[in-house]
Formats: sequence, structure tokens, C-alpha cells
Amino acid sequence: MELGVALGVPSVQELAKSLKEVPTRYLRPEFELDEVSKDESVQVPVIDMGKLVGGRDDEGDELAKLHEACRDWGFFQVINHGVAEEVILKMKADVQEFFSLPLEEKMEYARLPDDIQGYSPSHVVSGGRKLDWSDFLYIFPQPRDGRNMRFWPRVPSSFRETLNQYSTELEKLNSALLSFMARNLGLEPEKLLSLFEGGRQSVRTNYYPPCKQADKVIGSTPHSDVAGLTLLTQANEVQGLQIKRNGKWIPIDPIQGAFIVNVGNFVEIMSNGEYKSVEHRAVVNPEKERLSIATFHNPNSNAVIGPLPDILDKDGKKQAPKYKSMSYQEYMEERLREKKKKYYA
Repeated sequence: MELGVALGVPSVQELAKSLKEVPTRYLRPEFELDEVSKDESVQVPVIDMGKLVGGRDDEGDELAKLHEACRDWGFFQVINHGVAEEVILKMKADVQEFFSLPLEEKMEYARLPDDIQGYSPSHVVSGGRKLDWSDFLYIFPQPRDGRNMRFWPRVPSSFRETLNQYSTELEKLNSALLSFMARNLGLEPEKLLSLFEGGRQSVRTNYYPPCKQADKVIGSTPHSDVAGLTLLTQANEVQGLQIKRNGKWIPIDPIQGAFIVNVGNFVEIMSNGEYKSVEHRAVVNPEKERLSIATFHNPNSNAVIGPLPDILDKDGKKQAPKYKSMSYQEYMEERLREKKKKYYA
């Protein structure tokens, strides 16, 4: 199914440079009414992987904390995750340099009509739909034999090697997190990991320009992720991610060096709803640009998307499935139809 490109939609980054008034296609006054929590003490849990990988006495406590985070929040931040700081910093620097390029250079990697990869200012192409206040570069780094290098920037010159290292390290971290989650769900880790082995990893680098009417635009429309797990890092220090909890939007204050992790739709379905894929959004800063790097990990094409049998018959207690089972291809086609109807009608 072809998703198309954002034909006729300008780069928001370029638009913001000379903007005097926000075009009506970006104005979202309905979001002004949303309640945002002012309680700074309400923050997503922080998981210390150093307590999970070394056989420490407090391993059980940290596993329980991870379980509660996936069940009650759907989001957490992970520290001591094992990804080298220099790999993260180099990825951040290269992303910032890419978005600093002139528009014509970025457009060399523009999305094509038959691909969802590449540089683009928006998902939306039809005339009447509202637009998000963001530009992005979307690439599939894994599996390696599925890479389309046409969308991998050559500038900065280090970008390709940096992304290769970064995606490899995050694939390892994703597998480690899934293993711990499987243990908490009463599964043999391999039973969950095998569903993601060889699955697609996608990296979306996001640029959110500043906007004087920041309360009337949205960087990323509220959504949940079509992924197993999403690992996000901010490329600069500007806050913008918010999650929906108890009817309020909760701003996430990123910890330096941590990854923000969220449960995606696939893990929610496989856990039969025990773990939650939570709605979230990105808001815009009135004075400063914001950059982020989101890495999504999907099951492989042979996976059956549905509640896992061992979850439905755990500890001899049978559960009714809350979701229907279907092939990975069927699930993606269904979601793409929904997306096409939402964005392209």
C-alpha cells in the first residue's frame, strides 16, 4: 500500500524562519483546552539496568519496578543501559548537522511516492487535513539486508556509520529489555525474542521548530506507537514529550544520558493488555527548536500478532483473549488502511 509523500506541503523548518503568522493548516485550537499536569513530582519511573544485568541482590526489586512501569505507565526512562555515551552523542550531533543543511540538500533524501522512508515535512498530503509542526527523516536501518541507502544522508560524512553503530546498539538494548519484560510476564525470554528476531527497526529523527503560537500548534498529534518498543533520546535539551495519564497530559523531563522507553501496540497485544501502549504527543517550544531521535522495533514478518498462548494460560488460569490474532502482514495492512483514511481522505 502506497502512503505517498507530502506533496505541496512546505518544510516547517523553512516556514518558521520567516513566519509572521501561522498558516491555518497548522492551527489546532482544540489542544488549548487540554489539561497539562503542573505537578513536577509526577514523573515516569526510572529503571536502572545496572541492577538487572549483574545478578545483584536488588535485581528482584528492579524487575518488579519495570513490571509496574510497563503495566501502570507504559513509559519509563532507562539508565545504565550499556549504550556508549560517545555513540549517543555522535548520533545527536549528526542529526543536528543534517537538519542544519540547506533545504535543497535535505531534499536529496526526500520521500518517494512508493516509500515511507526519507525526509519529509509531514505525513498529511490531502487538502483539508491539519498538519503537525515538524519535519523528519525516517530510515529503516535493520535488518541490514533491507536497507535502502538512497535515504541515508551523505552529509555529514559520518552520518551513515554513526547510524549503523547507533541502530546496532539500540537493537541490543531492545532485546535486553524484552528479555526482562518476558520474565516479568512469566514467559521464557526466547519465546518473546524469537518474534522480534530479524524484525524491522526504524529510526525517525524529528525537528520541531520554535513557534510563537506554540499553544495553538502540535509537534506530533496524539498517538500510540505501532511498534514493540520505542526507544527515544532527545538530540538537544528542549522538553516536549507528553503522555496521557488519568485524563491529563504529563510532561516528561528527560534524564541526561537516559533513553525514554515506551510500550508499543505489539507488546500490549502480546501481553493481552497487561502492558499498556499509551497515547503520547510532542508539543512545541515558543522560543527554541527541539530535536529527538525515536527508534522503533517491530516483530518479524512471520510473527502472529495476538495474545501469546502462555499469557492466556499462565499459572493454570485461563484468560479470555482481548485481541484477535492475525499475521503481521494483516495487522500492518489494517493499520495502514486506518492511517490512510485518517490522513489522506
